[in-house]
Amino acid sequence: MNGSEAGAADGPPVTPVTPVTLLIADDDEVTRSGLRMLLAAQPGIAVVGEAADGVEAVERARQLRPAVVLMDVRMPRRNGIEATRQLLADSAEPPKVVVITTFENDDYVTAALSAGASGFMLKRLPVRQIAEAVRVVAAGEAILFPAALRRMVAARPLGSAEALPNAALTGREEEVLRLMATGLSNPEIAESLTVSLETVKTHVGNVLTKLGAQNRTHAVVIAYESGLVAPGFTGQ
Repeated sequence: MNGSEAGAADGPPVTPVTPVTLLIADDDEVTRSGLRMLLAAQPGIAVVGEAADGVEAVERARQLRPAVVLMDVRMPRRNGIEATRQLLADSAEPPKVVVITTFENDDYVTAALSAGASGFMLKRLPVRQIAEAVRVVAAGEAILFPAALRRMVAARPLGSAEALPNAALTGREEEVLRLMATGLSNPEIAESLTVSLETVKTHVGNVLTKLGAQNRTHAVVIAYESGLVAPGFTGQ
């Protein structure tokens, strides 16, 4: 994957005043330990724990209450999809989940996003990009939606394609959704449309509510499924 496919993770660094607490869930001990060592050295991130499978990921997240969980998809006992779904259903203030996988064409990725994951990253990406992805998702401003995932959504819809036609989005809300699909943050959308940040936040909130989307990423999945946004769309 090249830099353009890393979405919001390629933008200016988002360094929070308070470090983002992170839980790493991966069944491969070497991968898990490596990620912990590398990410703990990144600014603005505090790794608070690890989990070796989906069951442990849910248990550790409940105990440690991290802001973000870096969730492998293919794990024993409970896979990352089910773990994500349970985490988001069981808590009033659930962590953000970033799915991380070795495979660009992983069959589980779109299902994980539909379950409520906030982003998708490949393990082979530089640790700087993964760290920035964690910070961006924690900030709640931008999404991670690589071109590879756009192709996957187009090829394998999740079955909610009727959501957009029935959502009664206004013209402006559709425009905002299209820009969300390119990976733009709220401030970037505001600049593109020459409107205030508060106006954009209102539009984004309306889009999520009308689509019944769990988060920005889920809204963009629906946009691709419905045909409002075509794979390769750049906002131009």
